[in-house]
Amino acid sequence: MTESIAPPTAKTETRTTRDLAKVAVSGWLGTAMEFMDFQLYSLAAAIVFNKIFFPDVSPVIGLIAAMATYGVGYVARLVGAVYFGRMGDRIGRKKVLFITIALMGASTTLIGVLPTYAMVGIWAPILLVALRLIQGFGAGAEIAGATVMLAEYAPARRRGLISSLVCLGTNSGTLAASALWAILVAVLSEDQLLTWGWRLPFLASFLLMIFAVWIRRSLKESPVFEQREDVVDGVALAKRDLTADANTSAANEADQPKHKSQSTSTIEAALHQRKGKSFLIALGLRFGQAGNSGLIQTFLIGYLATVLLMNKSVGTTAIMIGSIIGFATIPLIGLLGDRFGRRPLYIILSAITAVFAIPMMLMVTSGNPTLVTIAVVAGLNLGVLSLFSMESVTMAEFFGARTRFTQLALAKEIGGILATAIGPILAATLTAVTGHWWPLAAMLIGYSLITLVAATVGPEVRGRDLVRLEDAA
Repeated sequence: MTESIAPPTAKTETRTTRDLAKVAVSGWLGTAMEFMDFQLYSLAAAIVFNKIFFPDVSPVIGLIAAMATYGVGYVARLVGAVYFGRMGDRIGRKKVLFITIALMGASTTLIGVLPTYAMVGIWAPILLVALRLIQGFGAGAEIAGATVMLAEYAPARRRGLISSLVCLGTNSGTLAASALWAILVAVLSEDQLLTWGWRLPFLASFLLMIFAVWIRRSLKESPVFEQREDVVDGVALAKRDLTADANTSAANEADQPKHKSQSTSTIEAALHQRKGKSFLIALGLRFGQAGNSGLIQTFLIGYLATVLLMNKSVGTTAIMIGSIIGFATIPLIGLLGDRFGRRPLYIILSAITAVFAIPMMLMVTSGNPTLVTIAVVAGLNLGVLSLFSMESVTMAEFFGARTRFTQLALAKEIGGILATAIGPILAATLTAVTGHWWPLAAMLIGYSLITLVAATVGPEVRGRDLVRLEDAA
């Protein structure tokens, strides 16, 4: 089958369905690796790293130190979003995606061969932090780059469905990492786990990296990037060069062909557009999704075990079931977005999540494991995974081609860091002070309303021409 994905022009060759399939697999693998790497580390930090890399301090301090090394990865993500986002907008998506997957995969694998504190002393945690920084640096632009690449490849009428495939990598990576650690904890003794068993999940990620790198080496560049008016010989012209060209063209406008004048005015419109509105709207969309995720997937699981004193397996099992159901929810929402538009889906999903917040918490605090599972599964799929599916295509359509990679990466990272960093801490403080569940419901409602407002004030962007250089708002 050789369906044309992008209309051929003088600047770009035809993309086939096979090319699209490669990009889809590449995006899925990259996102799976990103979430697998971070989940592998977060579980290792909680289970063994305090004993392996910080043995000379109290268990509590060791756990805090291990979690701190987890946190530095998020700082590096923001730096990576800026650095690789700008690089991707300037020299192309393909080259950046090859670098990010290699950085993530190599750093994760190397964690598996690190010497322990008993071997080299203080150098062990220093090396661990260094690898976490490299891992986060690459991950900061990975999901944004995969999202941009897939959205720019996909036919406009199926863009929501195809772009949602990137989101499936989050479920795949999280489930794979959780399963690996569950197997290790079940079959190995504590001594085996601390001696060599903890290395196996990190070393196993090497196989996934090799496959992902092999796939990305054969990718063709995004057709949208190649069709951009500001790209010459595979590199985007700097703003000063474009301004100079526009001034020269204006002086000789009468002597230029009509299509050249149209091209010049298109670039001028993008250069002089007032930036910021699309970014703020995208930030609002991201803030709601990330905030709900932090509360449901992180804080609520601890709340069930420590405050409600339920069996730890109840929360983790509910998240696992919800993630499995998400393999159907994510593409379904993408399909509905293609059929009815991005804006209506965002408004409906965020409104339902806000309305469901109080019933959800009543079910959670009932103490009935079945009701708790239903509540968490529904909350996860409505307020997190469905919005994530919509986010993947909507944010790509919001931004112009000239700065799409950079703005999308920053919106994802800034929104994610703020919401997931502040949310669980605020939730823990409010529930401790009040001794009640209502702050959690209030926060879920608040996050959902932020997304609702952002969707309401934002334009409908379904099917937008992604070659356009200016933002949608």
